Amino acid sequence: MSGRQNGRPTLEEVAALAGVGRGTVSRVINGSPRVSEQAKDAVARAVAELGYVPNQAARALAGSRTDAVALVIPETEARVFSEPYFLDLIRGVSAELAEADKQLLLTLVRTEAERRRFEDYLAAQRVDGVLLASVHGDDPLPDRIVKLGLPVVMNGRRSEAEPVDYVDSDNIGAGRAAVAHLVGRGRSRIATISGPLDMYVARARLGGYRAGLAEAGFGPDESLVATADFTEEGGRLAMRELLERAPGLDAVFAASDVMAAGARGVLREAGRRIPEDVALVGVDDSAVARLMDPPLTSVRQPIEEMGRTMTRLLLQKIAEGSGAGSASPEGKDEEPRRVLPTELIVRDSS
Repeated sequence: MSGRQNGRPTLEEVAALAGVGRGTVSRVINGSPRVSEQAKDAVARAVAELGYVPNQAARALAGSRTDAVALVIPETEARVFSEPYFLDLIRGVSAELAEADKQLLLTLVRTEAERRRFEDYLAAQRVDGVLLASVHGDDPLPDRIVKLGLPVVMNGRRSEAEPVDYVDSDNIGAGRAAVAHLVGRGRSRIATISGPLDMYVARARLGGYRAGLAEAGFGPDESLVATADFTEEGGRLAMRELLERAPGLDAVFAASDVMAAGARGVLREAGRRIPEDVALVGVDDSAVARLMDPPLTSVRQPIEEMGRTMTRLLLQKIAEGSGAGSASPEGKDEEPRRVLPTELIVRDSS
């Protein structure tokens, strides 16, 4: 409601009297657990003083919720269930939904036909909101979900100017930290294995790598840059390409631990010792990094916490009754766009 109708007090008037945001009032009325007792008391007093009665049509719509949330990953089963990143993300999402008594619907959308079927499923109002992960720059699904009017939050983003709410990690900082560490170890021919450049995460880590080199006084050298696909085999192929183009390289920053594992295999086949001949750094600080021989230096990103944070943000949007796109700017429990810090974990590979 916006503006007084038929002389009845409005949600905005309740919020103003209670000294809280409109979203907080909505969460109190809808029974959200994510409101402080102080805010609940203030809203209750304002409701009583104004004689506010919630709009019954809106309450009826709120009562039609499914208590289910979809997590959509546009990747193959083999990749989703073999890569630690996705498993940690699912663990965080699942834990947060369990605490909120919500069901998780895990959906893998790989083709245009599957995308259309999923959109039909969403249009039938079978879930209350959508979480998206591993989205490529040209993926239309986030915008289509917005048009359907469903709350949506992304893990990562498609571009720097992403209009849809997201939770990301500091990918530029990850690249810069890795390069600064390698420079500090005396390395001067530092190569990188990037992820697919139609993904913002890959472009950001590559940008951080280039920024780190510039800060260390090294000029750009594209012979030291190879592109892969965040898989182990992709890391192997990219490492072979780098050794052919730049056999004198003395360090490699791989944009994921899984690609670093592929690179390590090729380096060993080529007789290069790690770290004596070539230092190696990855990203994620996954089980792959800890179990590698030698253990892999890696930039830790809080993957499980990203899953939890994006889920809390989505549940907040659902409780507020806000549609897709940006969350309400009022009553923030979570900012609608978050970038979580990363941390370099140094091990024997560098």
